[in-house]
This record gives sequence, C-alpha cells and structure tokens, in this order.
Amino acid sequence: MADKVLVVEDDLDIATLIQVNLAELGLEITHCADGVQACEIALRDEFCLMLLDVMLPNMSGLDICRKVREKKPEQAIVMLTAKNSETDRVLGLELGADDYMTKPFSVRELQARVRSQIRKAHLIQQANQQQPSSPSNIIISGELRINQQTRQVTKNEMSLDLTATEFELLYHLMQHPNQVFSRTQLLESVWGYQHSGYEHTVNSHINRLRAKVESDATDPKYVQTVWGVGYKFNNQQQQRAS
Repeated sequence: MADKVLVVEDDLDIATLIQVNLAELGLEITHCADGVQACEIALRDEFCLMLLDVMLPNMSGLDICRKVREKKPEQAIVMLTAKNSETDRVLGLELGADDYMTKPFSVRELQARVRSQIRKAHLIQQANQQQPSSPSNIIISGELRINQQTRQVTKNEMSLDLTATEFELLYHLMQHPNQVFSRTQLLESVWGYQHSGYEHTVNSHINRLRAKVESDATDPKYVQTVWGVGYKFNNQQQQRAS
C-alpha cells in the first residue's frame, strides 16, 4: 500500500507541481486548498506526512499545525512558507512542525525532505508493531530513559510526549554523549539533508526539546549549547540498560 501524503496548498500551480513530483516517489496524494477542510481531513484520516502551506483560505496553516499536533503528536508536518516570511517559519516550528521549506523550492529538495519524513513515519509504525525491546536499545542518563525500539522517552518514569523529530534529535545526541554537533551536522544526521539556510530548524527543535526534558529550560543540564560550535548531550552517568 502506498504511503499517503496530504498536500495543503491553495496555489494550484504549486500544488500540481508537488503532486506530480511526489507521485514519482510512489506516494498517494490527497490535495486540499481550504484550511478548514484540510484540518478536518488531517484529524480524521491517517497520513504519513502533511505538506502544509501557511497562507490558506478560512484557516491558516499555523492554526492547522497547532490543532493537528495537539491530537496527533507523531504526525509528520512540513510547513511551506514564503521566502521572506521568517516569522511564519519560526511560529510553525514553535507550534510543532518538523521542518519547513521556503517557496520556491527545487524538485530535488522537495523529494529529499519527503523521503526523510516518510522514513521517520515508517520507524514509528515499526516501533508500534515491535515486541518488547532488548536492553541494547535503551539508554539511561540521569532521570531520562530513551527506548529506541518502542520510541518512548521517560523522565522520572513519567512518559514524555515527543514528536518524531524531537525523538530522533534526542536519541542522536544521547547516542553520542558529550560529543558536540554543529547545526549543519544535526541537519544531516537527524533531518537527512544539508541545505544551507535551514539551521533555524535545529534551534527551534532544541528549544522545544529542552522545554520537555529539562527541569529548567533556561539552565539545561542535558541538552547543552556549546557557544560558537553547536549542541551536545551532557552525560549524566549514562548507561545502557542491562
């Protein structure tokens, strides 16, 4: 069965371009040009990925992102924004979008981003079908416990609701304790691309991750900034489960 993608875009030329090029990847595309209808469809049906324009009739893409993220924390969402709308990009990421693309974008870039998000969706599907994990899939550091196979994160035995990308980011950092990664390196390892100009994606996800895993996001003890370089996971007597 083909993976399903919801394309929410009111510019028919852009929507057609997206649909044609995603069809080349063997994806099943549903297109909607109205914000209210798109929100209803997104909440009712299951999609591997949403490509979500910001400016839409009747309901903005930002409002749709917020509503969908509240109901479906694991839903992959990529915002489509105008080249000069930095505020929209920041708000979209803060509301829970996994990534964003600025229009106009290349076909190659579009397909690469979609492949990356579909891969994450498949990992979530596999995790939901897996048997209990082996200890090698579990990392414990201080109050945090992350299970790569079931994709669960707990703090003091309380479950944390992370998006798929937040999970990937945290797991990558915890796999390499005390190793410093630049934003470009994290884009390549977690998002699966190296396009310049998208480093703010990393910043926003780091902020969102800290808000969920840190006791004090303004003074983080786990996900730390190394000024002028990037980010690292501070080892809190980290261990693999035994």
